[in-house]
Amino acid sequence: MKKVAIIMGSDSDFPIVSKAIKQLKDFGVPFEVRVMSAHRTPDEASEFAKSAIKNGFGVIIAAAGMAAHLGGVLAANTTLPVIGIPCKGPCFDGMDALLATVMMPTGIPVATVAVNGAANAAILAVQILALSDDELAEKLAENRKTMAETVIAKDKDIQSRVDEI
Repeated sequence: MKKVAIIMGSDSDFPIVSKAIKQLKDFGVPFEVRVMSAHRTPDEASEFAKSAIKNGFGVIIAAAGMAAHLGGVLAANTTLPVIGIPCKGPCFDGMDALLATVMMPTGIPVATVAVNGAANAAILAVQILALSDDELAEKLAENRKTMAETVIAKDKDIQSRVDEI
């Protein structure tokens, strides 16, 4: 199975990224977590992306706040899918990171999830890998079934509580 790279622009993004780590662990997907900066270590970030396919990665997740150029730098240096997690920073409530992540030039896409949406970034990475992995696809289907069963149970609980009022 291909690995997922989780690259964060700063170690301060780790509390957000931890939700992606949990999802990948739950699905049994191998991953590596690194800190690389689009601005402070651009050569390292570029080299990581350039060698990602050779190193067994299938998807890259890039978490960054504020200027949030990390996803774009990684995407510019690989043909692998890159998923951006815009991280809420001290200014603009995360809108700056969201706009920097989604506004990519034609030909260099970065799929983008919600601000601080690390769990969905991991699930999207799993969906991408599942295109060529039937076992992983089955785990995704089972996960969806479990989510639906949970909602149905909550609906029944609410209905019984409404009846008691």
